[in-house]
Amino acid sequence: QVQLQESGGGLVQPGGSLRLSCAASGFTFSSFYMSWVRQAPGKGPEWVSAISPGSGSTRYADSVKGRFTISRDNAKNTLYLQMNSLKPEDTALYYCARVTRIVGLSGQYDYRGQGTQVTVSS
Repeated sequence: QVQLQESGGGLVQPGGSLRLSCAASGFTFSSFYMSWVRQAPGKGPEWVSAISPGSGSTRYADSVKGRFTISRDNAKNTLYLQMNSLKPEDTALYYCARVTRIVGLSGQYDYRGQGTQVTVSS
């Protein structure tokens, strides 16, 4: 069955960095767009970034552009999100998702992981 397992979250000071990973299994990882989505307390889900199957296309929310970098290693079935210059407003539960339809930086996904908490605070 499809499984997505995130790791790498934690508590970091403003200006710090974290690298999130998402280990995928149960499907042909290299055939799907993948995305990172975050949800802050009391807010709806926000698509943060997405990457095409062959890594040729990446998309970012304006709020993270220039600070976050999405990547993938299809040989390892793993998705990454490098987050630099973190801000308190980046605090959220981050989860990876298997995308079934993408329009701009939004769309639909059919599977997601349970997420990893990122807290940016001094």
